[in-house]
Amino acid sequence: MNSNTETNQDIQSTEPAQTESENKNLSPSATTNDIPEFGWSGYAERINGRFAMIGLMAVLLVEALSKISFLEWAGIISK
Repeated sequence: MNSNTETNQDIQSTEPAQTESENKNLSPSATTNDIPEFGWSGYAERINGRFAMIGLMAVLLVEALSKISFLEWAGIISK
């Protein structure tokens, strides 16, 4: 080996390896260190659960303010 090849190998070994987030140029979420990704991931499940909780609270609020069930309010069933 020549000295130029040895120098290049030394430089490569001292540089920190890039993480997956640096390769994709994505940053973590504001609330977690998870990287957003498609498919079945912990991040996607957490976001889905949060939106489900917001939807449930909206249904309960509609029922509390209108004094009738959500299904009647939405016209799905009639009494």
